[in-house]
Amino acid sequence: MHADGWIVEKISLLANPNQVRPSRFWGVYTKLKIFNMTDYKKVVYLDADTIVVKNIEDLFKCSKFCANLKHSERLNSGVMVVEPSETIFNDMMSKVNTLPSYTGGDQGFLNSYYSNFPNAHVFEPNLPQEVLRSRPTPEMERLSTLYNADVGLYMLANKWMVDESELRVIHYTLGPLKPWDWWTSWLLKPVDIWQNVRERLQDSLPGTGGGRNPNDDLIVKILVLLPLVALIFCSYQSCLQTRWYSNTSWRSLICDQARHLYYKIKSVGTINYTGLSTLNAVNLNHQSKIPVFLGGISIFVCFLAAVISLALAFAIVPRQVMPWTGLLLMYEWIFTIFILLFGSYLHFIFKWGKSMATQAGSFSDSESFDYSSKDHQWQASSSDVTAWFYGLGMAFLAVIAPTLPCILGVSALFLRLGLMVVGGLILASFMTYAAEHLAIRSFLRGLENKDGARGSRSVCLFC
Repeated sequence: MHADGWIVEKISLLANPNQVRPSRFWGVYTKLKIFNMTDYKKVVYLDADTIVVKNIEDLFKCSKFCANLKHSERLNSGVMVVEPSETIFNDMMSKVNTLPSYTGGDQGFLNSYYSNFPNAHVFEPNLPQEVLRSRPTPEMERLSTLYNADVGLYMLANKWMVDESELRVIHYTLGPLKPWDWWTSWLLKPVDIWQNVRERLQDSLPGTGGGRNPNDDLIVKILVLLPLVALIFCSYQSCLQTRWYSNTSWRSLICDQARHLYYKIKSVGTINYTGLSTLNAVNLNHQSKIPVFLGGISIFVCFLAAVISLALAFAIVPRQVMPWTGLLLMYEWIFTIFILLFGSYLHFIFKWGKSMATQAGSFSDSESFDYSSKDHQWQASSSDVTAWFYGLGMAFLAVIAPTLPCILGVSALFLRLGLMVVGGLILASFMTYAAEHLAIRSFLRGLENKDGARGSRSVCLFC
């Protein structure tokens, strides 16, 4: 803040005397100390979740105490004009333990202290000097909505209640939906104003232009690279386990993987979408060995993996990165963690099926399979393509579900949330279907590969 030209004054904490209060209000009574800043004639106070979009110098014309009235009868302490007075401050301190606070914080206390505030006149900054001199200085004045435009009220009507071009201060009052959190931009249209101002900020210290944080930039680079490194490593390990790898060099691994997938799709012709049909050459005796509870458990594990992936991604991604950066990092880490978790579960199911076939010992190659080597390759290709279909299908729906309102240009909060819920239900339905069929497919492939035939690929993740 020093680098930006601010005069920073350190003050001591004023403890909140209320026992019943939100935990985040532990230090909000410190705000009352602005009434004791007697080195200044007037103090304009702004909450951290406000942004000035137009000149507010006329606020210094306000009387001894000015604030905006919300909900018809309650003053909001997010934007205030104060004429500091040691007498008033000492009087407040003498009553801080006795006056009630309906919020459990400073705002409730100020409403009790200035109990007659709803009857105050509206502040009119453009009154002629003759009028101002002819009347006594009011003790209190009410600020219009122009000086404290509540985003919460905007979301109810999906528009401002005043002329948007005349707005002076916007107040982002919606609880956890603060403008500095990257996800808020995807829910609240007025956050675009905050982000536009942020992008225009100049460097006050190296690397701080556009509201960036050098520490966050380093974390973002690490978070982008880690999943990519993991993907390359897994691809490399997968290549080592394939028969065709023996004639390739490490420099052509990625190209060979893409070519391998292309020939698989070409050999299949039409992608078969059902999990059981991908192994329709397997003897029906194999299908009869599928545990009846496998589908239900797989669905539960799939949704549990999705919830864990979402929670971990939210915990990992820095809150104050740019909206697009946060969204892309979220997708990258959700997909990475989900593939690791659910893919490990499918690998376990594959091993389970393989161990059951080995323990049974009653299936010989001639008894279990009545198809040729060419048919076997066709079924393996079909199985892999089916896995890709389910995996890419879930990824596509996961991307579409939260971004659908933005694609359609919907700005109303509740309609946005409604579209997200609809997209989420479609995603959940597809995940239910995919989880069951992927698990059954993995189990049947385990039965098929009980002998670990040479040249067969081990099941890793979805394939």
